[in-house]
Amino acid sequence: MTETAAALRTVAHNVRAARARAGLSLDELSRRAQVSKGALVALEKAQGNPNLATLVRLADTLGISVSALMQGPPEGRVRVVAADAVAPLWTGERGSEARLMLTTSGPAPVEVWRWRLEPDEEYRSHPHQAGVVETVSVTSGRMTLVVDGAEHPVEAGQTATFDGDTPHAYRGAGTEPCHLVLTVHLPPGPASTP
Repeated sequence: MTETAAALRTVAHNVRAARARAGLSLDELSRRAQVSKGALVALEKAQGNPNLATLVRLADTLGISVSALMQGPPEGRVRVVAADAVAPLWTGERGSEARLMLTTSGPAPVEVWRWRLEPDEEYRSHPHQAGVVETVSVTSGRMTLVVDGAEHPVEAGQTATFDGDTPHAYRGAGTEPCHLVLTVHLPPGPASTP
């Protein structure tokens, strides 16, 4: 089995289990998450290729993190994850990408993402539930963080934080790719993601 097929089987199992815990029918989850019933049926059968927006809507609706949909059973006390071992959850037309590296456990989990933004490529995120806080740390290059319509330049060595319950976007700036680490601090009782 390929890594992609194994990952899809894990997502399928986790969506079914979370839907059952929430007591939701396929129809109700489809309505609440604004994901077609056909896409949900395919996903629960480990078929198809769900995109990041779909996974975010499902996680938000089910009250769990995106990584909770993607992670298998715990592997031990220390988990080391290599960037090339994690498939991108978003890939832009110019080569930008976002990889969800891991999520910490506990009552207020933190998702850790690695992003590469190509110049002038943008990812727009819908607002998350109240209590979600995002932190962006640029390791190389430059980006423009757009929060509620206001643009904020963030350069290598700088970190920005904001409440994720408002429309926001990440855009590459300058002439070189921007590399950043994004953390999504979820409120107690996990919520959302970028």
